[in-house]
Amino acid sequence: MDKNVVDQLLTVRDWIRWASSEFTRAGLFFGHGTDNAWDEAMMLVLGLIKQPWDRCDAVIDARLTVAEKELLIAAIRDRVEKRIPAAYLVGEAPFAGLTFRVTEDVLVPRSPIAELIVNEFQPWLEAYPQRILDLCTGSGCIGIACAFAFPEAEVDLSDLSVKALNVARSNIERYELADRVQAVHSDVFASIPPKKYQLIVSNPPYVDAEDLASMPAEYHAEPAMGLGSGDDGLDITRQILSHAAEYLSDDGLLVVEVGNSWPALEAAYPDVPFMWPEFENGGHGVFVLTSAQIKEYFNSAS
Repeated sequence: MDKNVVDQLLTVRDWIRWASSEFTRAGLFFGHGTDNAWDEAMMLVLGLIKQPWDRCDAVIDARLTVAEKELLIAAIRDRVEKRIPAAYLVGEAPFAGLTFRVTEDVLVPRSPIAELIVNEFQPWLEAYPQRILDLCTGSGCIGIACAFAFPEAEVDLSDLSVKALNVARSNIERYELADRVQAVHSDVFASIPPKKYQLIVSNPPYVDAEDLASMPAEYHAEPAMGLGSGDDGLDITRQILSHAAEYLSDDGLLVVEVGNSWPALEAAYPDVPFMWPEFENGGHGVFVLTSAQIKEYFNSAS
């Protein structure tokens, strides 16, 4: 990066503008919490100088220190040359109005399920959930956001990855939720305690083999086990559907994201009345099934 150019960059505004131009010139892909170069630059610059997005107007003309500039130069270089998503470079990502610690051991939070959480899963959730299970939790963002939406609920966060669970535990500690949120090491339902949940939510791996092979480089910075799920993307989803009835209360609800694999899911289970919420903030491929529907169409022997 040209030192003469860098020396001319004085304020937060300068760095966001320049970084966004660099990202555009490099033809980067945006899909990890942002969808354009400007927002990606804002996430990176503000995140690294420890200022939240809603403080942008207040600090936009503030000058940066030499140390901050050096930090930004290194991060912008990594974003452009290594295609590392900004959230990993910052070490944090927003989700459902909260901020979560992230590392390259977990997916960057971006699920449209956030909108359902903010709306308390209405109109589908029948009763206030006393127990919530977040399967394939990763950073813990979905389950922890649910804990904020339902402050009297007990929440279990489950993942097969020990490294992911360490990140989830750090986010539990961050929000001081250890009294009612716990992390459980489990391969889907294999080690989940035998109890009933009013709400089971999951953003499992769901990318099919073809899509996985053709994904932009930014996605390959994420853990492969958090993305791929067999030829049709449904290996983990099938496990969830087959055993959810054992863990759902009679008034319980199952919410699962399958993304672009939704046509394969409907083709595999043509008789199941999947409900597909529409999202005001973008996103698709999340289905909702009631406990009664799960028990009617699936059982542990399926």
